[in-house]
Amino acid sequence: MSTTTFDVFVIGTGTAGRSVALACAKAGKKVGIADNREFGGTCSNRGCDPKKVLVGLTEILHRSENMLGSGITKLPEVSWSDVQEFKKKFTEGMPEATEKDLQEEGITMYHQSPKFTGEHELLVEGKKVIAEKIVIATGRVPMPLRISGGEHALTSDDFLELKELPESMVFIGAGYIGMEFAHIAARMGVKVTVIDVSGRPLSNFEEDMVSYITKASEELGIQFYFNTEVTNIKKLIKNYKVIGESDGKKVTVKTEMIFNTAGRIPAVAELNLEEGNVSYSDKGIKVTKKLKNTSNRDVYACGDVADSSGLPLTPLSSKEAEVVISQLLEEEKEKMAEYAPQPSVVFTIPQMASVGLTEEEAKASGEPYQIEQKYVPSWFNSKRIHEKYYAYKTIVNTETGQIMGAHIVAPEAGEMINLFSMAMYSRMTKKDFMKMILAYPTWGYDIRGMI
Repeated sequence: MSTTTFDVFVIGTGTAGRSVALACAKAGKKVGIADNREFGGTCSNRGCDPKKVLVGLTEILHRSENMLGSGITKLPEVSWSDVQEFKKKFTEGMPEATEKDLQEEGITMYHQSPKFTGEHELLVEGKKVIAEKIVIATGRVPMPLRISGGEHALTSDDFLELKELPESMVFIGAGYIGMEFAHIAARMGVKVTVIDVSGRPLSNFEEDMVSYITKASEELGIQFYFNTEVTNIKKLIKNYKVIGESDGKKVTVKTEMIFNTAGRIPAVAELNLEEGNVSYSDKGIKVTKKLKNTSNRDVYACGDVADSSGLPLTPLSSKEAEVVISQLLEEEKEKMAEYAPQPSVVFTIPQMASVGLTEEEAKASGEPYQIEQKYVPSWFNSKRIHEKYYAYKTIVNTETGQIMGAHIVAPEAGEMINLFSMAMYSRMTKKDFMKMILAYPTWGYDIRGMI
């Protein structure tokens, strides 16, 4: 068996892994990298980017429906196959472009998931690899449905590649992915059912803000089953039967297609971490503030696979990659994992966005605070496009005047939340905030009225 030695070996070619590999190679280190899927990672190939392309079409549909009779005289005709072809312009070239970038820096590439055979040893493509430092950046994968018939459920990857839409779909799980894809499908005319074990969708977000998304979803025709545990999926002649239990009562839904959107877990199952003395938890690879593994200090983890304080979001992966790079290149001032306010967005229609503390977290903090919360469809930006759902909830520290948290439901909530994130990072007070001059009439200008 051949043996190859590297200074740095990276597992995963998404945002975090690719950044680490390129930086180390440019610094003169001998670098290897491996991935068991197409190079480029989840976000670019089968996540955020292609999803947003599909969302873009449904945004046009929604806006047209809202403006029917107010300038729109006929709703646009839509083609799922056409938007899927358009989506490919953003995804098809990514693996090749990623490999080209890596190759130009002399990085050795492997197309398989490595397995640890020692603290510095890996087996990949039948070859032995020895590395001084190993970086795990494998991201996350769908959590398996461990129920009878669970193998019949498709994943978000499958949804993004659908050539045709069925008449009906069931999404098992009402988190980010389930809700976003449910909205896409429903707006394209699919009969959609969403089932979740909790009492509401999007359990990580403010409940009162989520209620607006729930109402908007129901008006779209999405049927929800909450507090329901799916226990079985049965294959019928043409369709499927999803069987669940809610408060002791049996729930049955017949559907043409089922998607597992119950959540994602760290992608570590194939790595044989025990053989490498790499400690891990259900949340991912255990790491220190320097993103070193807690048991094998020559192993690092960054991005969604790391059990860190960073949310599983692409921008956080980039920040964590910078920390790992500083360690590997022994920069004069090594970075530690420090996290600015982390905004997150659910790309339903309307969008929901959040940054900072929830009301419950503000109470637990012991800091003095004041909440401003309003439902404002009468504001100009909402009225001009006939948008029914527009609401916000902000939390401000009454002693310092600084913003502790912001939560928005609006067509452009994702863009608006970035302004709150900037203000929080800069430690702006409410008074500072109100001194700013913002362009009017824009969605961004509206944030002045939210604090």
